[in-house]
Amino acid sequence: MMQHLVVLPILAPMLMAVMMLLPPLQNTIYRQRIASFFTMLVMLGIAILLIITSSEQTQVYALGGWQPPFGIVLVADRLASMMVLLTTVLGCGALLYASAGDDNLGMYFHPLFLFQLMGINGAFLTGDIFNLFVFFEILLIASYALLIHGGGKQKTLASVHYVSLNLVGSSFFLFALGILYGTLGTLNIADMADAASRLEAQEAVLAKTGVLLLLLVFGLKAALLPLHFWLTKTYSSASAPVAALFAIMTKVGIYSIFRIHGVVFGEEAGLLANTALPWIWPMAILTLIIGTIGLIGSSSLKVLTANLVLISVGTLLLAMVIPGGIGLGAALYYMLHTTLVSGALFLLADMIGKQRGKAADRFVPARPIQQPGLLGTLFFLAALAVIGMPPMSGFVGKVMILQAANGTSGMIWIWSIILISSLAAIIALSRAGTNLFWNLCGDKSDELASSQLQIIAVVLLLACSPLLVIFGAQVTEFTDTAARQMLHDYPTIKAMMNAGITQ
Repeated sequence: MMQHLVVLPILAPMLMAVMMLLPPLQNTIYRQRIASFFTMLVMLGIAILLIITSSEQTQVYALGGWQPPFGIVLVADRLASMMVLLTTVLGCGALLYASAGDDNLGMYFHPLFLFQLMGINGAFLTGDIFNLFVFFEILLIASYALLIHGGGKQKTLASVHYVSLNLVGSSFFLFALGILYGTLGTLNIADMADAASRLEAQEAVLAKTGVLLLLLVFGLKAALLPLHFWLTKTYSSASAPVAALFAIMTKVGIYSIFRIHGVVFGEEAGLLANTALPWIWPMAILTLIIGTIGLIGSSSLKVLTANLVLISVGTLLLAMVIPGGIGLGAALYYMLHTTLVSGALFLLADMIGKQRGKAADRFVPARPIQQPGLLGTLFFLAALAVIGMPPMSGFVGKVMILQAANGTSGMIWIWSIILISSLAAIIALSRAGTNLFWNLCGDKSDELASSQLQIIAVVLLLACSPLLVIFGAQVTEFTDTAARQMLHDYPTIKAMMNAGITQ
């Protein structure tokens, strides 16, 4: 069983999703909820085992025994295992919240939810860039349906833009794969890292086109400026559990940029070394600026949270371009924090909006909500975490990034833009809290109070922030080691594949 551990985060959600389309789980929401919870618990156990095993040695798994570079290879190093665990924890929170009733607003929520988890986990674990494309398509197809789950004009309009842009992105992805396969002769990531360093000048010119096309594709997935305009409308239109799960979607794009542009075409790629970094640097700064402006101008809590996701994208990519890769460990810690807290804020925005009646989560006067003390406390804690105030994990993550930038050539830019965006977050969230909880009119709302499942889901995700601080030493040691392993472990993976050390 342990030798097949790497493939289980993909197989478990896929098999259960297929079973849900058949009797006796088909058309029975109660049984589907139980099956989904069982699957998430199994995936949580698998993710923890992956963390333990990958801490000892990178796991390389060849499906069907077909050896690379032609066989399908999965690689579970520290970073991939961490991202699988992050996805699972976020998925548990989103699923808990959905099971309070959102999953019953349309058909096939649970199978689609699990198919999306399958695609996300596959994208993190794949050792082959073509299969990265395959898993991208799986998670995108599931997200298209989840976005319009429950129906509505706004969801349909947002889905048209979202689907259209991603179809174009998928086409460019295929063009990039064709170019890189033609020049490098392989799409296995470890092989690509090896082949890129030996590429001749004539082929390098064409290969650079493929590398920049990949940046275009991954930038679209990550919502990197100027490819960011779909994010705010899409995330704010989706149902709360779907928006919470989508908090990991931009991280798939960022992860791909880390893996491909930061490592395969990084400092040791010969003529292709750091091809994308001159483009990532200004786009990351502009993404942060646009996110900050959007934050100040947000008209609702969901839109505000979507802009916070945009700011996190810029922050993570700024950390990536710090010379020498010294900011990657800090970026990975910050990625854990921002994904979980953003997911919690999307759920909290829905809880507050449902109790405010027609005003929803918009920053306008409304009737008092049913649970002002509980929701106000949760909002306050989430705001502290997002802003980066001690003792929450946002403070630790931002300080680590600022320390990594200290003394580098881009220090002034990084410090200035991150501190300004934090100040903007304080202003925007203070304004949001004032409008949602104090700008009142009329009698108390007669809307239903939030259910226990919804409250537990938000508390689960928010509790991860202080836990990241309490166990900060262990977490930062893991993320720093994961960053170093990501930068330097591909020769080891290549040697393992050459020796046939695969399952």
